[in-house]
Amino acid sequence: MKKNTQIIFLLLIILTVSNSAIAQVKTEDRPNSNYQIRKLTVSGTGVEKIPSSLAQIQIGVEAQGATANEVQKEVSKRSNSVTTFLKSKQVDKLQTTGFNLNPRYQYTNGAQKMIGYQASNRVSFQVPVQETGAIMDEVVKAGATQIDSIIFSASEIEINEARKSAIRKANTDAKEQASVVLENLGFSIKEIINIQVNNTETNYPRPVNVSMSEFSEMADVGASTPIEAGEQAIRANVTFEISY
Repeated sequence: MKKNTQIIFLLLIILTVSNSAIAQVKTEDRPNSNYQIRKLTVSGTGVEKIPSSLAQIQIGVEAQGATANEVQKEVSKRSNSVTTFLKSKQVDKLQTTGFNLNPRYQYTNGAQKMIGYQASNRVSFQVPVQETGAIMDEVVKAGATQIDSIIFSASEIEINEARKSAIRKANTDAKEQASVVLENLGFSIKEIINIQVNNTETNYPRPVNVSMSEFSEMADVGASTPIEAGEQAIRANVTFEISY
């Protein structure tokens, strides 16, 4: 009995020592709570340029006359002619953007005298770039008297695809910068621990200023007015946190 008690006691001592050793090993393997991950923050930029494929155009029809009724009828007649033509060409986003009717005054020796009325109707629409010159020449023939603006852009699908390409270029730029910095210092990239995609920017071409006389002259000789739409740039920026 005494011998059995001694054996049990020895076993308990061995188990206690073993548990202490295991606990010590686990404690030594646990990372130091004060350990700081070495990391590098780097930003990358990517730019994708795409040709403008669409033209957003705003035109006006204006008329002057002695009475408001006379002027309204004339503007309505010209506007109907213009919109009928545009509908026949199946242009996109055709809409009236404004109508104005105002009295006209003449000033003589400081005295104001009403001499009639002036009315205008504004219409906007969208066409493919390659059709812009020919359609504008015909719009002038149909009765348009004012070209307010022509703004070129790519389609939403084209812009979205360009945005993806710009982000891919920004990713590559950020990784290449990180590699250059770390390799020069004798380090290497371990992993990317944080990624931030910043807002992408779309730079649209400036509105084109084209006078009515240019379209009128081209329409008179039966030629199409040349239009250069230009490009627009999509810019993307990303920021990486990289451990090394």
